[in-house]
Amino acid sequence: MAGEPVNVNEFQELARKVLPKMYYDFFAGGAEDEYTLKENVEAFHRITIQPRILVDVSRIDMSTVILGHKTAAPIILSPSAAHQLAHPEGEVATARGAAACNVIMGLSFMSTCTVEEVASSCNAVRFFQTYVYKRRDVTEFMVRRAENNGFRAIILTADTPRLGRREADIKNKMISFRLRNFEGLISTDVVSDKGSNLAAYTEETLDPSLCWKDIAWLKSITKLPILIKGVLNGEDAMKAIEAGVAGIIVSNHGARQLDYSPATISVLEELVQAVQGKAPVLLDGGIRRGTDIFKALALGAKAVMIGRPVIYGLAAKGESGVKQVIEMLKNELELTMALAGCCSVDDITRSHVETEKERFLCKM
Repeated sequence: MAGEPVNVNEFQELARKVLPKMYYDFFAGGAEDEYTLKENVEAFHRITIQPRILVDVSRIDMSTVILGHKTAAPIILSPSAAHQLAHPEGEVATARGAAACNVIMGLSFMSTCTVEEVASSCNAVRFFQTYVYKRRDVTEFMVRRAENNGFRAIILTADTPRLGRREADIKNKMISFRLRNFEGLISTDVVSDKGSNLAAYTEETLDPSLCWKDIAWLKSITKLPILIKGVLNGEDAMKAIEAGVAGIIVSNHGARQLDYSPATISVLEELVQAVQGKAPVLLDGGIRRGTDIFKALALGAKAVMIGRPVIYGLAAKGESGVKQVIEMLKNELELTMALAGCCSVDDITRSHVETEKERFLCKM
């Protein structure tokens, strides 16, 4: 690829060239056949945009408010593990990129920089993502630690009673990376002769008994609002609202857990209708263009979460790569809004998109 990247997809090839194969495969790979990995992106291609003409779009405002925090665009950096495998500055560089672009950053429970390092690095609004370990005291300590360091919300990842079968990691014998947040708390040294050491570590630590009643426990240990990540159907969305969560994240874990689960954009509208405006719904998975963000907003998402593209930008160019990826998506969204006749994110409505099902029914 010659010259500077002109869209976020081109950062993936840059990342592939600079990362060791084990690490690139870890970030890029999905579960088993990777059907859902492909569908997360391709499902957006089956949604068309219905523009309006002769609208004064001389001023475009992409800003929005997420859980009380105003951001420059409806974008959150999705929490993802081990940024130092992509770049030595790791999550600190990612946080600084988010702060420079005035968007929210999600920090992973499995980060390679510490909570304190990220908190002190910049003034980005930060949400902390957590798993629930068999040793609940570890999870409680980390949640309280994030709250004490100025994080503004907790993201509970709820789709991981066990780790999905990530065959590239098995073939590469993916090593478990250094988790400095847990030093002195729990051992992260796991030896496995069956493939991925990371899979062996999560098998030992994640609590497969986690269920709906445990939301009350999590609420009891923090004053922060809780978003639940991994919801893929309306029934679970309603249960989440009944449990008192502050937000719903439509996610299939970047297609890294259950293969052949639905593409997130394909079920977004069902969840929005189930929630009935009682909590914001965020969309995670498959975002590669500003048009994708527009489509998600039109189908009812309050904001979208960006995962792999941020990692690819970080791998290729560090903090500046993170900023480039975010700014590319913001610029594309701004252009899409102008061409579609929308001056603000509130102007983006359901009538601005048409799904494949709707086109099929029109032809009947």
